[in-house]
Formats: sequence, structure tokens, C-alpha cells
Amino acid sequence: MIMIEKPLEGEYAPYAAGYIALSPDDGYAIEHLKENAVVLKKMITALPEEKLLYRYDEGKWTIKEVLVHIIDSERIFSYRALRIARNDTTPIPGFEQDDYTAFGNANERSIQNILEEYDAVRAATIALFSGLSDDAFNRKGTASDYPVTVRAIVHQIVGH
Repeated sequence: MIMIEKPLEGEYAPYAAGYIALSPDDGYAIEHLKENAVVLKKMITALPEEKLLYRYDEGKWTIKEVLVHIIDSERIFSYRALRIARNDTTPIPGFEQDDYTAFGNANERSIQNILEEYDAVRAATIALFSGLSDDAFNRKGTASDYPVTVRAIVHQIVGH
């Protein structure tokens, strides 16, 4: 089993600190990615369609939009991790999550379709991290104008 220690301060952007704090300290980040997927899908499939489209205030995201945001973010974070793990030192730009959500078409999609995409992205994320060397997890790059290590990205995904 691959052990991925939590990152130290300076290995991630300040905005990622809350997500990284939510990732357990036991080093089993890949196992947590697997477990989180099961829990998330169980929670979501228990909800009726009207709850999936509920907004608690104008301009706030629906549950479907939150799910597609999680998918988009994980895909982007994994791409960043891939580049940094492969020693690509080119700075990686940020992304505007609100624009992604506005054009994500989440509320017009079926929950089954969204969960199929979630499963595919999560499986790809797990496969990527499962195939990296110990050295790769400690490689550092720049994303969204902040230094970041691959291990920080793993824990950010777990907490996100």
C-alpha cells in the first residue's frame, strides 16, 4: 500500500489549507479516495431529484453543480499532479470555478450521468497516484502562482 504523507506548509497555496486539513494524517490518501467515493455516491443517490436542484440562496450552487465542480476540480488537480510528477516545471495557471460551473450544464444532466463521470475521473485519479514513485510525490511545481507538491495535491483532492 502506498503511503503519502501530508504536506508541510509551503507545499501548497493558502486556499488549499482547509482541504488538506480535512485529509486524515494516516498516510493512506489513496484508500481515502476510494472510501470517499463510496460515501459520496451513497449520500447522493439517497436524495430525491428536487433536492439535487435545490439552491439555498440565489446564485448559490445546486448539489448537481457542486458535484460537477468536484469532478472538474479533481480533473484539473490531477492534471497538475501529472505535470509536476513528470518534472514539468512550467507554471500552471489557475482556473475560475464559477465560470466552470456556469458552463458545466450540471442541472440539465441526469444524476446517473454525473456519477458515471465522477466514477471515471476518480478511477483515473487513483490510477495516476497508484503508479507514481515515492520521489514523484515530493516533486514541487507552481500552480495558480503558488508552489505545490504532488503529495499536497493528493491530500487536497481527498479533502475537497
